[in-house]
Amino acid sequence: MDEQQRKRAATDRAYNAYMGNYEQSLKRGYLHSGYRVFRLQDEAPLPVSFHYHDFHKIIFFLSGNVDYIIEGRTWHLQPHDLIFVPAGAIHRPVFHYDGSGYGRIVIYVAPAFLAHWSAEDKQGTDLAACFTRGASVRHQAAERSHDLLFHIDKLARTAQEDGFANDLYTQILFVEFLILINRSLQGHELADLAAKHSDAKIQQVLEHIAAHLGEDLSVASIAKASYLSTSYLMHKFKAETGYSLHQYVQDKRLLRAADLLGQSEQPITAISALCGFRDYSTFSRAFRRRYHCTPQAYREHRT
Repeated sequence: MDEQQRKRAATDRAYNAYMGNYEQSLKRGYLHSGYRVFRLQDEAPLPVSFHYHDFHKIIFFLSGNVDYIIEGRTWHLQPHDLIFVPAGAIHRPVFHYDGSGYGRIVIYVAPAFLAHWSAEDKQGTDLAACFTRGASVRHQAAERSHDLLFHIDKLARTAQEDGFANDLYTQILFVEFLILINRSLQGHELADLAAKHSDAKIQQVLEHIAAHLGEDLSVASIAKASYLSTSYLMHKFKAETGYSLHQYVQDKRLLRAADLLGQSEQPITAISALCGFRDYSTFSRAFRRRYHCTPQAYREHRT
């Protein structure tokens, strides 16, 4: 195993350990575990398949020749671009190998962490606003009130230190960074970059699915609503998103169900129906495969 592979393996182990423990940490009240900051540099990045997370992600792009695909739209990244990937958004980087590697600072943040801090603010601030706008890639305009690279670099360095009250200090820096991000968006200091590729029909399909998760979303019904043949729809959807249409719909329904289980007191059978599952047994089996626990256990763990 070469040095690059060892670094990647170490990062993967740290990431997997974090994801296995962060929800339990949130339950115990250690809200600093609701986010994680990495500074990464891959000299020879390996291919990454399409995937999604139950948490939000911000990437501050530093270097490389990289395209980024989110929910069927493709952007070509430039240094100092900010990539916003909301929870549940299917995405992947695509590397063009020219020796420039792939440098970035990555932030994972649990929706519950943002909800906690938003609730703490008496003005009704929504720290998740940068994600509720949807997936996007943005670039700092020439005239700006804050140097976001300075702040995120300081955050990444502090997160790896072990000084006095470092967890608390890192948390303060992280909340400050989120405030500056949202202020920059409101002040139009982050230019919304146009995707270099975006299929209008697939975007229409994605919007239709998001708006009708509790309704019939068979391939036939989606094809009819989109004025496409079923065969073309399935082929095109797979090509643009990396997911089969059936798997995409089911995963979106499960994400919605998990969100409702954590934030709603509705009966689990009602949540199952609201998310488009025809019977509870189908929902329960799918939920256990995805989250490795029953819906009831998931609710008890989150509350």
